[in-house]
Amino acid sequence: MKKLISLVVLLMFSAGLTACNTMQGFGKDVERGGEKVQGAAERSK
Repeated sequence: MKKLISLVVLLMFSAGLTACNTMQGFGKDVERGGEKVQGAAERSK
């Protein structure tokens, strides 16, 4: 079961890197995601 979960996580990570095409693009995607979380946290105060 652990191998299956590890494989799924690896495939999802690989697909994410492929989707953004470069590490710089990946960094921008992560940054945007962080900004969304931060905005939601600010609104819920």
